[in-house]
Amino acid sequence: MTPSFDVIIIGLGAMGSAAAYHLAKAGKKVLGLDRFSPPHAFGSSHGKTRIIREAYFEDPLYVPLVQRAYELWRDLENQSDRRIIQQTGGLMIGRPNGMLVKGAQRSAREHRLAAETLSSLELRSRFPALSPFDEMVGVWEPRAGILFPESCIQSHLQQAAQHGATLRFDEEVISWKSSGRSFGVSTASTSSEAGQILFTSGSWLSELVPDLRLPLTIERQVLFWFEPIRRREDFLPDRCPIYIWEHDPGQFFYGFPDLGDGVKVAGHYDGQACDPNSIDRLVRESDIAGMRAIVERHLPNANGELRSAVVCMYTNTPDTHFLIDFHPKHPEVLLASPCSGHGFKFSSAIGEVLADLLITGESRFDLSLFRLDRFGSSR
Repeated sequence: MTPSFDVIIIGLGAMGSAAAYHLAKAGKKVLGLDRFSPPHAFGSSHGKTRIIREAYFEDPLYVPLVQRAYELWRDLENQSDRRIIQQTGGLMIGRPNGMLVKGAQRSAREHRLAAETLSSLELRSRFPALSPFDEMVGVWEPRAGILFPESCIQSHLQQAAQHGATLRFDEEVISWKSSGRSFGVSTASTSSEAGQILFTSGSWLSELVPDLRLPLTIERQVLFWFEPIRRREDFLPDRCPIYIWEHDPGQFFYGFPDLGDGVKVAGHYDGQACDPNSIDRLVRESDIAGMRAIVERHLPNANGELRSAVVCMYTNTPDTHFLIDFHPKHPEVLLASPCSGHGFKFSSAIGEVLADLLITGESRFDLSLFRLDRFGSSR
């Protein structure tokens, strides 16, 4: 007999693992499938650290969602034996009229967040690891910090299993189809059915729902860890926060303090288009040279030996906002991806949102930015 579930989740990375936990906790019979064995290094949820921040420059609509995410990350940490979150404070650095600074200030103002704007002189004095140009400023937010993505996913999956979820790894979904009142999902080795399907499959979403012709682009991104060449103490977490930097108009990089592996930095929306099934996972000299040029300008004391580097993927919508919506032809099928390179921090809260949508059809959060019909032809 074909096993029957309430919900089948396809993809158990950041969003899928969180949704599995919240659905199982709510008493739903859940099957989670992943083509790899999460947490893994083949998608968008690896790399040791992720930023969490509150003065959200992308849009103030995200702020209540990330505030709920903070609460849920702390809850998850209390339930698990792993470190989930570390507060360091955070800086959004750029020119005063740039989208990063103006956007962060707008969110801080509209939501009355604890944030202040620092001059370049104040930045260099308080955070000597950083070298902003004289015309730059930084929006300081004290609640920002670091998430540990592998631990986050492991903990969500562990909690999901403890609440009764069935999790199967290294099973690639080959097909899915409606069969009247339920949906069948097939992998190379098994077939299962459920009343609802949740797609949290990241860069593989388009190939799983080809009928929607989603206007998504997959972007190859490289994460780097550099050895400081001097004044290592300036890069430790008590002296160096997380930061995002609009170093030139519309061009960004971000970074972390040295947690023992070197100074982690990466570009943001500067990668090459790729296919998730054939992405180049080798780090090239040209990749390293491009990042070194930025580090030399703004983090000169971090421009030492390259300790490690790894490739990951962004799955981008045209406007870089998320996609959270039901399939237009199948109201029992929910899509919750992609997150355009800035979604991990929200995954604890989005997992809760997805559970609410599948159980009640509603969410207490404003999800209007994330609707599928904004893409026009997709519907």
